[in-house]
Amino acid sequence: MGSKFFQTLRLGLKTLLLHKLRSGLAVLGIMIGVTAVIWLVAMGEGVSYQAQQQIKELGATNIIIRSIKPAGNQSGGAQSSFFVSYGLLRDDFKRITSTVPTVRRAVPLREILKEVRYLDKTCEVSLLGCTPAYLDMNHLQLAEGRFLTDRDLNRVDNICVLAYGTAVQLFPYEDPIGRAIQVDKDFYQVIGVTQERAASGNIGGSFSGKDYNKDVYIPLSTLRARIGDQVLTSRAGSREGEIVQLSQMTVTVGDIKEVDDTADVIKVLLEKFHKSVDYSIIVPKELLRQAEVLQTMFRWLSAVIAGISLLVGGIGIMNIMLATVTERTREIGIRRALGAKRRDIVQQFLIETVVLSATGGIFGMLLGFLCKPAVWLAQKALEQFSPQLFSDLPEAIRNLVPLIQPWSVLAAFGVSVMVGVVFGLYPARRAAMMDPIEALRHE
Repeated sequence: MGSKFFQTLRLGLKTLLLHKLRSGLAVLGIMIGVTAVIWLVAMGEGVSYQAQQQIKELGATNIIIRSIKPAGNQSGGAQSSFFVSYGLLRDDFKRITSTVPTVRRAVPLREILKEVRYLDKTCEVSLLGCTPAYLDMNHLQLAEGRFLTDRDLNRVDNICVLAYGTAVQLFPYEDPIGRAIQVDKDFYQVIGVTQERAASGNIGGSFSGKDYNKDVYIPLSTLRARIGDQVLTSRAGSREGEIVQLSQMTVTVGDIKEVDDTADVIKVLLEKFHKSVDYSIIVPKELLRQAEVLQTMFRWLSAVIAGISLLVGGIGIMNIMLATVTERTREIGIRRALGAKRRDIVQQFLIETVVLSATGGIFGMLLGFLCKPAVWLAQKALEQFSPQLFSDLPEAIRNLVPLIQPWSVLAAFGVSVMVGVVFGLYPARRAAMMDPIEALRHE
């Protein structure tokens, strides 16, 4: 039985090699389909991984509360008609930390866009009034010097920590530690510099991207004492004033199961003391679930697109095998006359189609593993020959690292073989059902 199978296999290979171009085109169709499956899944997993990592950096046990300006610039108790008062209050922070028992840590933040100066160099930055916990909360690392401490908060010192990009722009050739930068009319002594950190991308519509390399960090108490809550901004010949006590609060709970309930309690507290909705509550855990749903949807979409490619390859195989049946009609008649049964004919043609699809599947798998270096080379080539186009691409594409999934490789190969069997079955049965006498008369 085994020798008969191998004899049929050798005969099938010999027949396929007689029509190298035709067989090669059939293999090419399956190979493209298998490669498409592996590449699409790998790139989808790479993009999804980036999004999930950015969300996890926010902390799955964190609740982020941000100040937002109400529609129509509604005032929540402005001191004058020129200034608009909105957003989170220091009293909100006290109420949340003192009355919500599940809160383990809360980090307040005030952010203002400012121009900072050192000698003749200037830089547009986000001036952040924060607490020492901000460093760990945002996974920042120090390159030199130190970060803010509780003692700095109590003393209201004019000190600051520069983010990497700010330090490079203001101090390209000298050590910034101990130097003083100017913000408005005040001077702040540099006590530390953070390491470079990749910016976080936009996540859905609820959380905007953040560039951590263009910041200046000062004690929250110092910002309140030197700048205050009232800020005047000039834009395009017009001036706008706003009064904001806190730009953001990041609340951490002990267990991920407590996130939803804690967010609901915080929402009730804020609704009670805010006349308008001048805040937003962001739960990264929800964003993580959304990212996982999008990942699943992308997987299905990739499977459909790649399945179409395999379908086209299968139709190509069927077309080739039907043509082969017509060409080999006399051979089929001779084999039937010599005692070959219908199942032998079916087996021979099925073996040929499986060989075509399996060969295409193997080559497709090999090309699939080249996805990561191919994407890397494409990124480097685009960055070198068209820097402007490369910089205009979304960050997720510029930093894309494909993640090849073993299941996609096995699934693509298995489907390619199945396509060979399914699309080879009809030509094989057609050949087996031929009348031997009519086949022998065929010229």
